[in-house]
Amino acid sequence: MSLIAGTLRTLRVLREVSPYGWFLGEDEDGGAEVLLPYGESVGVKQEVESLVEVFLFHDDKERMTATFRKPYLVAGEMARVEVADFHPRFGFFLEIGIGRQLLLPLKELPEGRRDVWPQKGDEVHVVMKHDKEGRMLARLAKLEDFEPYIFRAPSTWNNEWREGWVTDVFKDGVFTLVDGGVLGYGALGYIHNSSMIHPLRVGQKFKARVTQVRDDGRVSLSVRAAKESGRVEDADKLLAFLKERPGAAMPYSDETSADDIQRRFGLSKSAFKRALGKLMKDGIVIQKGSWTHLVQKNEESGTDNG
Repeated sequence: MSLIAGTLRTLRVLREVSPYGWFLGEDEDGGAEVLLPYGESVGVKQEVESLVEVFLFHDDKERMTATFRKPYLVAGEMARVEVADFHPRFGFFLEIGIGRQLLLPLKELPEGRRDVWPQKGDEVHVVMKHDKEGRMLARLAKLEDFEPYIFRAPSTWNNEWREGWVTDVFKDGVFTLVDGGVLGYGALGYIHNSSMIHPLRVGQKFKARVTQVRDDGRVSLSVRAAKESGRVEDADKLLAFLKERPGAAMPYSDETSADDIQRRFGLSKSAFKRALGKLMKDGIVIQKGSWTHLVQKNEESGTDNG
């Protein structure tokens, strides 16, 4: 008999050995055995020869151990689990419901992008696998891992605000699982960098607007409001920034590069130009070369302040 960590097994109680617990196995004739410690029996006394269902894992001394506690996922399965802790050398420790955490190694996260790594309390979608020594390990779920769980988003979602979780981060955006509510587990989505206000991290819960329900049932999302209301919000942001600047002027205009605008304001260049256009139309700002200036009262009256 092979005892594999991360699996649920039905085993026979072979004997009790105080002060440790009960030894379990398939038979009494030299087969592999595993200890069910007293602390893992959840206060229930076991009868010799009875059959019990247990979850197998390695304890802190690397010994195969059994527990009556039910995990949130088993080997080969996907689940959304909470980040409980972080170690800078090893990675993220995930809560899986058995009192022992599951490691998500650093190599599973984008290298050199600590700003998109999960934080404590975030919920990541992972699949349980094994390392070379047969110990439980986690990897980030891939798109194909979601297939048994997801549904096609309905067209009624278009332009609605929905909640979800970031499942993976790529160079130009993030993949997401949009909460399905009463409809089911959820639908897959994508948020492009230009549709973010700031970078979203793996496992982060978000609220975003559905901008498109695609033919394949996936959705495109934006954390920004629709263009009209978004234009007002973005204009208010630029105005607040200008008021805090020395001389009420900023070295940003229609000529500024998209990368500089994204880095400074978290806006796409088109959103920046819409917001700037509104402020100019309202007579609040003017552009002089590559600079934008807040209109002063003497400028409004047509007086040159020199």
